[in-house]
Amino acid sequence: MSFADRAYLAIRDKLIMLDIRPNEAIVESELAAELQFGRTPVREALKRLEADRLVVSYPRRGTFATGVDVADLRHISQIRVNLEPVAARTAAEAASASTRAELVRLADDTDALDVAGIDRNELMRWDLLVHRAIYRAAGNPHLEDVLVRYDNLATRIFCLFLDRLPTVAKHVGEHTNLLRTIAAGDGDAAAAIALEHVIGFEESVRAIV
Repeated sequence: MSFADRAYLAIRDKLIMLDIRPNEAIVESELAAELQFGRTPVREALKRLEADRLVVSYPRRGTFATGVDVADLRHISQIRVNLEPVAARTAAEAASASTRAELVRLADDTDALDVAGIDRNELMRWDLLVHRAIYRAAGNPHLEDVLVRYDNLATRIFCLFLDRLPTVAKHVGEHTNLLRTIAAGDGDAAAAIALEHVIGFEESVRAIV
């Protein structure tokens, strides 16, 4: 993996988890020093992140983290309710034996999480991990790219209201059933669970805004 790729992933996750706050100015030199990368990889990463709608650049003003607008949730969910079930169904029907075994291990690890004691930000990082594993398991890189982008945007919204949500344990715990259903090869059930999961996410956020 190149330095630019590593910088991209590191900065992307800081933006998703709101370690870099919405609308916050991003100083390239400071970010490079913090992450211990050169300025060139960071500059290249920020260009990619602008395409992901996670940062925005203005002439003579600089680069900023994009704002988080709850109004975008409807548009993001409209895409996810259609594509998340496709990814789950495809993974259930097409994943290799080794990938299915990996999903079972991930389900076991999810079951073992201390959801009551673990930091909520860590739970959201786990949520990202599970979703990305399912997208990879579908074996369609174009579908994966689209879903990663919109899951990232959805997670930013979720993180913004994380402290106001009554619990995220159910949200994360739903992954266990989804992972095991995909590993078992039940495409219809996997698609239904994925759809319910996305709808539940939107409803939980809308209930508090």
